[in-house]
Amino acid sequence: MKYGSAEYALAFKALSDETRLKIIEMLGHGELCACKILESFNITQPTLSYHMKILTESGLVSGCREGAWTHYTLNKERIAELIGKLSDIQSYTAEQTESCCNGE
Repeated sequence: MKYGSAEYALAFKALSDETRLKIIEMLGHGELCACKILESFNITQPTLSYHMKILTESGLVSGCREGAWTHYTLNKERIAELIGKLSDIQSYTAEQTESCCNGE
């Protein structure tokens, strides 16, 4: 699925926070309960909920409620889509540099 600029901006904005980026890195190793994520940070549960809401709304993370806690997984397809977008931008930049500067 291809996303528009607004959806890409939302995802990149979600990744622009250090705590959320660390959560993404943690989830890269597999599913985690919110309680385990919370143990890794010096933040409150409401603060974690705020970060997880941003990550889930951006499509980067999926959550599944089990009892009192939610278990989170990384949306690898969405991550791949973002990597693809960055790759596209890189190739546009390479094309532009080759066609307009030519060492002048």
